[in-house]
Amino acid sequence: MAESGGRSSVWEGVLELTKWAQHHNADPLLWSIQLTSALNAASVRLPSPELAYRLVSHICWDNHVPITWKLLEKSISVNIAPPLLVLSLLSSSVIPSRRLHPSAFRLYLDLLNRHAFSSLSSTITSPNYRTVMDSVDAALELSKVYGACGESEDGGAGGVVIVRFVFTVVWQLVEASLEDEGLLEHKPRWWMNNNGGFGGDGGGDGGSYFSEQKEGLQRANTAMAIETIARFINDKVTSRILSLVHQNMPNHWAAFVQQLQRLAANSLVLRNMKHVTPESLLPSDLKSNKGFKLLSPEWKTTCKLELNSVMAAAGGSFQSCNDTWSLLWLPIDLILEDAMDGDNVAETSVVLVLSGMMKALKAVNGTSWHNAFLGLWIAALRLVQRERDPSEGPVPRLDTCLCMLLCITTLVVANIVEEEEGELMEEAEHSPTNQSKDNQALGERREELVTCLQLLGNYESMLNPPQSVTSVANQAAAKAAMFVSGHAVGNGYLESMNVNDFPTNYSGNLWHLIVEACIARKLIDTTAYFWPGYVSAPYNQLPHSISNHLPSWSSFVKGSPLTPQLVNVLVATPASSLAEIEKIFEVARNGSDEEKLSAVTVLCGASLVRGWNVQEHIIFFIINLLSLAVPPKYSGSESHLISHAPFLNVLLVGISSVDSVQIFSLHGAVPLLAGALMPICEVFGSCVPNVSWSSVSGEKNSCHAVFSNAFILLLRLWRFNHPPIEHVMAGAASPAFGSKLGPEYLLLARNCVLAEFGKSPKDQISSRRFSKMISLPQEPVFMDLFPKVKTWYRQHQECIASTRSALAPGGPIYQIADALLSIMFRKINRSGQSLTPSTSGSSNSSSSSLDDALMKLKDYSDSESGSQVHAVESTTNNRWSTTLYYTLWICSIIGMSFLFVPGLKDLADFLPATLATTVSYLSAEVTRGLWKPAFMNGTDWPSPAANLSTVDQQIKKILAATGVDVPSLAIDGSVPATLPLPLAAFLSLTITYKLDKNTERILVLIGPSMIALSAGCPWPCMAIVGSLWAQKVKRWSDFFAFSASRTVFHHSRDAVVQLLKSCFASTLGLGSACLYKNGGVGALLGHGFGSHIYGGMSPVAPGILYLRVHRSIRDVIFLTEEIVSLLMLSVREIATGELLKGEKEKLKKTKHGMRYGHVSLAASMTRVKHAALLGASFLWISGGSGLVHSLLTETLPSWFLSTQALDRDVGESGVKVAMLRGYALACFSVLSGMFAWGIDSSSPTSRRRPKILGIHLDFLANAMNCTVSLRCDYATWRAYVTGFMNLIVSCTPLWIEELNVGLLKRVSKGLRQFGEEDLALRLLEIKGASVMGEVVEMICQSRF
Repeated sequence: MAESGGRSSVWEGVLELTKWAQHHNADPLLWSIQLTSALNAASVRLPSPELAYRLVSHICWDNHVPITWKLLEKSISVNIAPPLLVLSLLSSSVIPSRRLHPSAFRLYLDLLNRHAFSSLSSTITSPNYRTVMDSVDAALELSKVYGACGESEDGGAGGVVIVRFVFTVVWQLVEASLEDEGLLEHKPRWWMNNNGGFGGDGGGDGGSYFSEQKEGLQRANTAMAIETIARFINDKVTSRILSLVHQNMPNHWAAFVQQLQRLAANSLVLRNMKHVTPESLLPSDLKSNKGFKLLSPEWKTTCKLELNSVMAAAGGSFQSCNDTWSLLWLPIDLILEDAMDGDNVAETSVVLVLSGMMKALKAVNGTSWHNAFLGLWIAALRLVQRERDPSEGPVPRLDTCLCMLLCITTLVVANIVEEEEGELMEEAEHSPTNQSKDNQALGERREELVTCLQLLGNYESMLNPPQSVTSVANQAAAKAAMFVSGHAVGNGYLESMNVNDFPTNYSGNLWHLIVEACIARKLIDTTAYFWPGYVSAPYNQLPHSISNHLPSWSSFVKGSPLTPQLVNVLVATPASSLAEIEKIFEVARNGSDEEKLSAVTVLCGASLVRGWNVQEHIIFFIINLLSLAVPPKYSGSESHLISHAPFLNVLLVGISSVDSVQIFSLHGAVPLLAGALMPICEVFGSCVPNVSWSSVSGEKNSCHAVFSNAFILLLRLWRFNHPPIEHVMAGAASPAFGSKLGPEYLLLARNCVLAEFGKSPKDQISSRRFSKMISLPQEPVFMDLFPKVKTWYRQHQECIASTRSALAPGGPIYQIADALLSIMFRKINRSGQSLTPSTSGSSNSSSSSLDDALMKLKDYSDSESGSQVHAVESTTNNRWSTTLYYTLWICSIIGMSFLFVPGLKDLADFLPATLATTVSYLSAEVTRGLWKPAFMNGTDWPSPAANLSTVDQQIKKILAATGVDVPSLAIDGSVPATLPLPLAAFLSLTITYKLDKNTERILVLIGPSMIALSAGCPWPCMAIVGSLWAQKVKRWSDFFAFSASRTVFHHSRDAVVQLLKSCFASTLGLGSACLYKNGGVGALLGHGFGSHIYGGMSPVAPGILYLRVHRSIRDVIFLTEEIVSLLMLSVREIATGELLKGEKEKLKKTKHGMRYGHVSLAASMTRVKHAALLGASFLWISGGSGLVHSLLTETLPSWFLSTQALDRDVGESGVKVAMLRGYALACFSVLSGMFAWGIDSSSPTSRRRPKILGIHLDFLANAMNCTVSLRCDYATWRAYVTGFMNLIVSCTPLWIEELNVGLLKRVSKGLRQFGEEDLALRLLEIKGASVMGEVVEMICQSRF
């Protein structure tokens, strides 16, 4: 250290003064006074780093005597030498020489215990703080070991040095203790090889190195070092500093923990200590290596925000599924029910949505995983119980519900379990120890799953199976009983058993099916069969009447050929294992043509809809079979798909049922299915139908049939049939489960799914569950690869968006249209036989006339211009496109001629795919409103008068629980009911179809289209349509009455608001007019509906109504403000109700110590949380992330900035209501964000999270720092800010890590102004290394 001459003389004087005091054994206090005076006279800033260097250098080791240590300690006490620097210098010198100088090590430990803990705060406030920290860094070579402090840490670099100092000192003591006991496995680190630091080693403490006195002192030193380590770990300040090391220096932390664990497990000195135990040295939080936060007893008892305590208390009980407990998992019930909407085929996997929802609710409820799993399965059981006796209609029902319970929920649990194991696997790969362990055994969530499943068996009332699956449940119970009894029987034996073969005490329930689903996916093993209560009694005797040679899946796997009898059995019996499905898939791929047809028939049978243990595999197998690759040596002129027409047709027909398509949707396979259907539509829609065959039922089929089946199925995968206004009515907001606008989006979604799968550790573990035979094409697919489909789609969009054609009558286009009508409607003037392309005479005639028409069109397009002409011109060589285009042209050119319904029906029979154009054109015409009404008088058009009054009564009964005014359906006898003319034609077309299996795939296309179209028309169009359809199909009358009741909300915002109000009231049990006094999930969603259940139509639960209505709300943006208003009103009613209840009770103190006056905050805040859960769920389900973004960036800031219309209560109760409103809004906004973005980065929507959350936090920071003026109640504002920040700190720390450092510092500053120092500190603590310096300075100064 170079010094000027004057300054050098100062330090020479200091040294002389010290030597004098040492020689005369002077009083350390007198020495310190003289030294301070000399340094002040020399203008040396105190505490002086140079003094620390001089004193430690003087002691080590030429002057290692008691008096010099006393002088050194006094210099620290009077703050003329920096304590942390002195300790740093001593640790570099003393610890490596502790065996040679045990007394010095003892004195060092004493100084460390005296000054390391008490000097942290004073060091930060020291005037030369930065200089001292630079010296500490140099003394311990911290930058060399850990790296230099980056620019981002500027301003907090001193704090970073403090963190490193504390960690290094503790680590030095750990390694020293290990080395002293012979437990150190590697060479000592850099701090063990300093060779004494300052000066030589000196002569030591005298005597023999191995003297008994020295050995005893060394053992005492080791014990004292261990005590010091334990103190560092358990002190509330240093433990929190060490937590920063775990968070921001993971590699160093892992090595440190490994050595600390070794010390705790093997130290003989530690075992003989009375006041320090391995548990205190190694707390459980540290032992798990998952966190080192809040370890000290003082810190653990620090009071947290009341909101978190109440939330944890509300989520802690899992012993019953009462209404309060069930409401904690209400969003799951709503998701499950919303996914059952048959009018919507979502492209997003419900498995992924529920997985994200489970993680969010588990975090916000503060529960264990087994409690969360239980909430999921209880919600799915409630769904099945609501649908156990469903009313009939063209919507998904019991099979889809059972898929949700027995397949989807199991896959959700598998996702969550595998996510943990993927993290463990990744952690093991990056561990410095690089230990190869069975990571799956380390996962705690599997154990939680076992606990959950064992508890689930206690809910017997909810586990009663529907009648259709009773036999399957009995088989599962019998299988377990036989296993426990030691009887080895195959699935074929169980399949062959009759219901009467099972003893009465072996009846199974849904619990057995859930457990079997978990076993099939290797989440648990067959030890579950031995759980208490799972098997009633051993199965001692097998029925002798059962033959082992009956057709079954087992016999097929063993090699039995696919005879018609066996195929019938396999079609009716779902497969139970992956081996069975792989066997049938192998036949479908490599068998003979006849075997292939039988195999795909089996795949699309009961195994698809009820093969819950293997359903996800079946779906991928079917998509794989639809995606036939080009053979390696194929050289034909036509597509290779043509020769597989019968095979593909069986697949397409087999998956076209309502439940099948919905099951594909639940599994997130819609984008993959769309990608497989596109090539089929392109190829078969372009070919000449010269290939025909007869199906097993004798029905004649052709390539047109394959195209029509594929095309209709493709159309059902998005909402093509909805009015054009829906495409723009919601702006940026769309339902969370809403199907997007078209096939282009589906293909993009497909490409993303295939590109992302398998990259994360979770996916690598998930792939173990999937069959190795599954292989899907990885190449991206775009619409440009299918020019004909793309051209049709563009024409479809033009049709629904453009005005009606105004071509002059009698022109060439009219002549072409007339020729086409004559060709296609030939059946009207001839015999009643179906017009098919394979009929030789008519086919040739049709072909010739069609070619003539195309030539006329070509000639006309050469002389005329126009978008329509050129659109058709581009496809004149494509027969399927021409047929579709001319159907569109016929409708748009000849106007009223489309009302010739019998002919339109013939056209649809000729080529069912033309229904797509018919639907889109008629929908567009209704929306334009250019047609005169059609009088439904029973003469020109069918009359609904026969049962319109009945429908009116049913609608009023259905809506009775909502309080919504139902417009009257009374029709004056002199003025019959009317419908828009295109709607009347569409209705007349739909009711010409018979309701049978052959027409189901057509009705499921045009049925929802008709309902959507009718719902968009003025009241009472849908009621009239429902009345006419109910006359045709009486067993669907409940469904049409319910559909008609939904249209009441389509055109009235007030009705929607009233429905939402009913949802809040029924869920929370609010209001004197509420039908459900206790509230709960049952009050919101009911227990099913329909006249067949109650002997007459009953009120439908408001939640069911809203979930079936929200997709048709014209402008969902208004819902944000309405839900906020309803939430605030609900909070006031909750507080008022609790106040009245409290007046009847004595003043008590709850276990959380939170009773203000007569109002229990614990009870009130629990109900407030339920209200927030409901509001957030409805907001997200209705408008997805778009509404959530609007809430955080617009609605809530405006709400706080404006004068509220809510009546402000005065006095103490007014403060309580205001505070509860703030907590409600905090919970509501955070939950909405959780649902929209997830708590991690697994959701695609999470990419916008930092921007939106940053905008909201910027508003909070500005308001807290008084740069904007608020007009809301201060208690509400304070409760909102503290509640919001506490929730994201506790539940969503990843959100904070994504935010800008400067923004977080501003928010932290505002929180400190509110007196929330703890919360402000935790906010910055989560951010990580970039603010570690500032965080440790706050910790030290605030003494956390």
